Amino acid sequence: MKKNIFAVCDLDASYACSLMDYLNGKRTTPFEVQAFTNVESLQAFARENSIEVLLISTRAMCNEIRDLPIKRVIMLSEGETMPDLDDYPHVYKYQSSDQLLSEVLEYYAEAHPQPYIFGNTTKKTHIYGVYSPIGRARKTSFALTLGEILSESDQVLYLNFEEFSGFEELFDTKYRTDISDLIYFSRQKEGGFIYRLNSTVQTFHELHYIPPALSPADIRDVSGKEWLDFLNEIGTCGEYDILILDLSEQVDEFFQILRVCDRIYMPVLEDAISQAKLSQYEKLLQMLDMQDITEKTRKLKPPVQPLLRENGDIIQQLVWGEMGNFVRKMLIEEEL
Repeated sequence: MKKNIFAVCDLDASYACSLMDYLNGKRTTPFEVQAFTNVESLQAFARENSIEVLLISTRAMCNEIRDLPIKRVIMLSEGETMPDLDDYPHVYKYQSSDQLLSEVLEYYAEAHPQPYIFGNTTKKTHIYGVYSPIGRARKTSFALTLGEILSESDQVLYLNFEEFSGFEELFDTKYRTDISDLIYFSRQKEGGFIYRLNSTVQTFHELHYIPPALSPADIRDVSGKEWLDFLNEIGTCGEYDILILDLSEQVDEFFQILRVCDRIYMPVLEDAISQAKLSQYEKLLQMLDMQDITEKTRKLKPPVQPLLRENGDIIQQLVWGEMGNFVRKMLIEEEL
């Protein structure tokens, strides 16, 4: 299916072309991006082609552009104040391309919530769960490392379901939206989910992730069916080859989510208390007649790897340290 057109018009040719090349190089950009460096070429293109969304420099905006039949026009601002353009949403030019795209898609989704079918929606999206009934088993370190390494060859999305992920503090960032906002939007069944998804997704290098919920209460009331519908909706978008679920027991219908996983990785520890917890977990699965979960679970003993902020990028410390070596060896053994 042909993508809708996202036009970028900026008098700075280097900026417009660089942004176009970057966004077209991202497989998850739900548009075909076209760059224009003057109003005349944009007008000529618009006479022959339908433009879904236009991101245009405030310096290039004019009455001729206002008259074009474009569904959504967004200003590319350098921070200047232009009262005659206040009717249009603005995004700041000098920010990361990912953040810029996120804001554009958020504005677009607000105005045009219609559904969008992305490419090959029959493609199988594999789901890998990472879970352990044992605390402090290096579950999240393993899950992030697995996601980063798999993303070297596949399109991977990481989701964290823990009550307190600590991501904002760990990575010194603030999230405008998170997984609870996406769940709310998914509940509305208004279409346009792919745009909301892309406006929320962040990246660690090549690994995409949905920011975890800030408050545990934000996801405690999400039903198991809503979680399954949510995961199915992500898969239906056709953008990702692999979903990695960093799971915790707080999720409603937790075992049903484990059942939809193609593979489950379980970090474990060898001390007596940890083994007692593992034994209770396995007995419960047997009582519930859920041995299929046990059968697709691989128990692991990830290495202990100290992480220090002063040593730089924490994710890269994992990927190129003992944890990364451990994960690469595991994947070779599984021939993934």
